[in-house]
Amino acid sequence: MNQDKNQILELRDVAVYQRENLVLSEVNLSIDEGEFVYLIGKTGSGKSSFMKTLYGDLPLTQGSGSIVGYDLKGLKEKDIPFLRRKLGVVFQDFKLLPDRNVNENLIFVLKATGWKDKEKMNKKIEEVLDKVGMKTKGFKFPHQLSGGEQQRVAIARALLNDPELILADEPTGNLDPQTSVEVMKVLQDINKNGRTILMATHDYALLLKYPSKTLKCDGSKVFEVVQKNV
Repeated sequence: MNQDKNQILELRDVAVYQRENLVLSEVNLSIDEGEFVYLIGKTGSGKSSFMKTLYGDLPLTQGSGSIVGYDLKGLKEKDIPFLRRKLGVVFQDFKLLPDRNVNENLIFVLKATGWKDKEKMNKKIEEVLDKVGMKTKGFKFPHQLSGGEQQRVAIARALLNDPELILADEPTGNLDPQTSVEVMKVLQDINKNGRTILMATHDYALLLKYPSKTLKCDGSKVFEVVQKNV
C-alpha cells in the first residue's frame, strides 16, 4: 500500500444490519485520502444502510471499522456529533430548513457545531458558498432556489467544518441530467482540491462521464468493480 496516503476509511469483515435484518456481510474495503469513490447498486441493495453505518446512524456490531480516525465499533452516542464534524453529509433531499434563508441555514449549522465568532462565521459562509457558485444567493430562501441550487447549498453546508470525508447519498437523485452534471462538477472540483468523496448513486451516466473507483452493493456484498463491468 502507498505509505504516504492516509486511510480515511477501513472496514474489515463488517456486517451491516437494519434492525435484525442482515443487509450486507463480509464487507472489506478501504478508501484513501483524496480518492473519489462511487457506491452503486440497485434500490434496496444496502447503499443507504451502508452510508448510515458510516455516519453513526446505524451501529456497527460486527467486524471492525475506522473512519476519519474514529472506531466505528466502539462509537459512543456522545462521539457522534464530533464524528459528523469530520464528515460532510449530503442527502438526496437537500434537508434545508425552509423557514431560513441560505445564510441562516449555514449559520444554524455553524452554531450547532460550536462556532461563536460572528465574523469568522460570515467569512466561512462566504467561502463555502463561493466554492459551490452560490455566493450571491445567501439571502434567498430554499423555495426560491432550483433543485440544483438547493443541492449546491447542501454541499456548501457539508463543507462548513472542513470535513476529511464527504458522504454524498444520491446527491443527484432528485435532479434532471443537466443539473446533475453541474452538481457533479462542483463535487469534482472539491475532490481536486484534496477532499475525499464517497458518493452513492444509481446514475450510471455520471459514472461514464466521470469514471472513478467504483464499489458495488449486490447480493449482500460490497466489492470493487472495473468500470467497463458496471
